[in-house]
Order: sequence, then C-alpha cells, then structure tokens
Amino acid sequence: MMRAEDPGQNPGAAPNACSNQSIAIQWQLTGCYLVEFAMGFPDRIERTVQLDRAPEEVWAALTTAEGLSSWFGDEAGIELHPGGRGHLIWHGGPTTHLRVERVEEPSVFGFTWQIPELPSEDPRRTYVEFTLEPVGAGTRLTVVETGFAQLPEEHYREIYDSHTEGWSRELGELTEHLDAA
Repeated sequence: MMRAEDPGQNPGAAPNACSNQSIAIQWQLTGCYLVEFAMGFPDRIERTVQLDRAPEEVWAALTTAEGLSSWFGDEAGIELHPGGRGHLIWHGGPTTHLRVERVEEPSVFGFTWQIPELPSEDPRRTYVEFTLEPVGAGTRLTVVETGFAQLPEEHYREIYDSHTEGWSRELGELTEHLDAA
C-alpha cells in the first residue's frame, strides 16, 4: 500500500486535500483502488442469531408492519420497495423514520434510519442491513448497522453503546416472537 500523502509515488495522482487524515490507497491492475480511512472508533455493529424458522417466516417479521410491530417497537409502517418510507413507534419513546434502501426477497433487507439521539432535522443516518441464510430447517440472521463514524465525537460513545445494547435486546425479542408463533 502507498499513502495518499505521497502522490510522487504515483505520477498523475492528485494530492491529498485532507492531509491531516490517514488514507491508504491500494492500486489494483484494473485502475480501481481501495480507500481505507483510519478511524478512532468502530463504525459498525454486527450481530448474528440462529432462528428455528424458515427464511420466509423471518422475512415477514422483518419486512411487514405486522411483523415489525410484534418485536421492533409498538407500531410500525413500511412501504417495501427501495425508496419506500417506514416508521417505528415505541410508546413512551421515540418515533423513528426509515427509508428502505435494499429489498432482495427473501435474503436481504436494508434501510437507513434517523438516529433518535440526534435532533430530528439532522440529516445523518445509519444503514441497517439484515441478511437471511437458510440453515437446515432454520435461518441464520445477521444484522449489520454502519455509519457511526459520521457522528459527532461528543455523542458517539452514547449512541454506539445504545445501538449495540439495542440490537441484543431487539434480536432477543425477535427470537421470542418467532418461537411463540
């Protein structure tokens, strides 16, 4: 790897406009490159659970208003197509708005959502993606939430920890819901 701060190693490369950041660029034969930013804290949360239900049943719990409101908030609404809107309401808590970004039934569902700890007019969002894999008669479900590096440093730890704890709790509720069905 070469450092972008040293464009002399690659004639024609543009100098790094953000010289106070560490950026590593790996040049590949195709002319494409991989950019890696050094961050002072994690940018992603990943959790995997094994569920004793077919992917179609898990998909319905993740992608329908009825399914979502049975484990993820008290009320939910969703338009299941890329660009579709959705919301999750916790009685006595926040209402969170989401935008559907990816729908590949029955294996991948992704959305961006507001960060409840930030003001409602703040444009920053995190991206959540659920991946469903059939395993025997059940489903391996992986949820990944990314985008925490964009948060203000003074709020980062509180929000990251809250979402880390939240996914453990919510996936436990999803498991309970599907086991009771």
